[in-house]
Amino acid sequence: MTPPRPSAVVFAANVDRASRYYRDLASMELLHADSTHVVLAIDGFELVIHALPNEPVTAHAPVDVREDAYIKLCLPVDSIVAARERAASLGGHIRDVSAEWEARGFRACDGYDPEGNVIQVRESAGAAPTD
Repeated sequence: MTPPRPSAVVFAANVDRASRYYRDLASMELLHADSTHVVLAIDGFELVIHALPNEPVTAHAPVDVREDAYIKLCLPVDSIVAARERAASLGGHIRDVSAEWEARGFRACDGYDPEGNVIQVRESAGAAPTD
């Protein structure tokens, strides 16, 4: 029997919008979708986007960015520049090139998803920023 994959759960008022954001931003595979949650996967990791109970679904309401959250998802991307463009088109944001930094073989930049959850995208440190 295969053990379960490591995973995280993101609670969202708009499950469709949040799952589309993560799926497109990090090229995640859709494993499951129903009216209350979506399961995405990438490289041995699952991300569950789960509906907040009793929250109205809003199309594009302004979000409060939760800078002081206790957990931040860090996702691999091929290019931070491309992720920045995709994030903006999907209702999120990745900070500009001046906010990028390097460590342990990767370049990183923070941003947020359409629900205001702070995230980080990471690319190989060998890639050069082009902003």
